[in-house]
Amino acid sequence: AKGKDVDFQELLKMEPDGGTTNIRNTASKHWTRWLGVETRCVVPFTRFAEPDPASKVEGGRTPNAWFAGDESEPLLFFAGLWVPQWECVRKIKEGLITCDLFAFLTTEPNAVVAPIHPKAMPVILRNTDEIETWLTAPWEEAKALHRPLPADALVLLKAA
Repeated sequence: AKGKDVDFQELLKMEPDGGTTNIRNTASKHWTRWLGVETRCVVPFTRFAEPDPASKVEGGRTPNAWFAGDESEPLLFFAGLWVPQWECVRKIKEGLITCDLFAFLTTEPNAVVAPIHPKAMPVILRNTDEIETWLTAPWEEAKALHRPLPADALVLLKAA
């Protein structure tokens, strides 16, 4: 209200926060506090999708292109960050809430993903050694996993 004192921190708590699902620039000072082992996580998947603009139907939705480790869709993992007990306003109606959040890292696309999504692809962990490194190693070692997969480690699945 005009002429009244404003608690800026309280005002910020009421600003809607759409959240982040993809983290690309881990060199940003914003992410530094979340890069320790205590906030790293893995997100299991067998396939992931990116919108395929080449398949868009006039006036319709953009269908997804689906990717997997191979045609058998083996279990793989996204390298993620987890933030427990985050206070934010996700929806104005709900107001301030406390929730556990996570996002996964993205990187430059490999040759399989780039034709569909030229901007980025998820950081994918393929085996127990990579998972163990991601979850336990100091950041200077773990950040080596922030890379695209080799092209032969991912396939574009055929449409069903």
